[in-house]
Amino acid sequence: MAQISIAKRLDETLVEMDRERPGFGGGEPPPVLQQTPIGSNAWLAIWMFLGAEAMFFAGLMGAYIVFRVGAAVWPPPFQPRLPVGVTGVNTMFLLASAVTIRVALRSARRGDGTQLIRWLGLTGLLGAIFLAVQGYEWIELIQFGLTVSSSVYGGLFYTLIGFHALHVFGALVWLMVVFVLARRGHYAKDHYVGVQTCAMYWTFVVALWPALYGLVYLY
Repeated sequence: MAQISIAKRLDETLVEMDRERPGFGGGEPPPVLQQTPIGSNAWLAIWMFLGAEAMFFAGLMGAYIVFRVGAAVWPPPFQPRLPVGVTGVNTMFLLASAVTIRVALRSARRGDGTQLIRWLGLTGLLGAIFLAVQGYEWIELIQFGLTVSSSVYGGLFYTLIGFHALHVFGALVWLMVVFVLARRGHYAKDHYVGVQTCAMYWTFVVALWPALYGLVYLY
């Protein structure tokens, strides 16, 4: 019993000494700082994805420039000329959609669901018009003999412009999903990451188009 009592007193003495021990460096322990993340994981993932997409299109555009500079005549003889004017007007529809998607994002940040739905719908309409006009142009060009296998010119044209159109279509599908969720009241003032990531991707495909239009249609 005496041994147990001595051990108990020793434990109590050690606990008391630990309480009276000075903090880190002889003073109080340093405060623990709460780190606030710069953005959500989805936001970071989209930036990484857009970086990969930018490199992909940079490679395609580089290949186009190599063939363009090395050709004696461009476009090749007996190949139809591209509809510069119609595509220029069509470009305005796509550029306008970059404005409407930003307004939609601002509406989401304010928690204004009605305006969010309205501007998302308008953005989708502008994107659909752009794709429809491009599809009509391709039908006309194919009828005039410009196909993927007709020449290097045709192959490069449909590769560059076709991949961009595929990205616009993907962005349009994504936008429609966000539109449906917005109609169901899924987003709020403090919960709009889905709208933000969609707007980032949509802005990317819009910003990419003027470079492609200038390179393929005007250069």
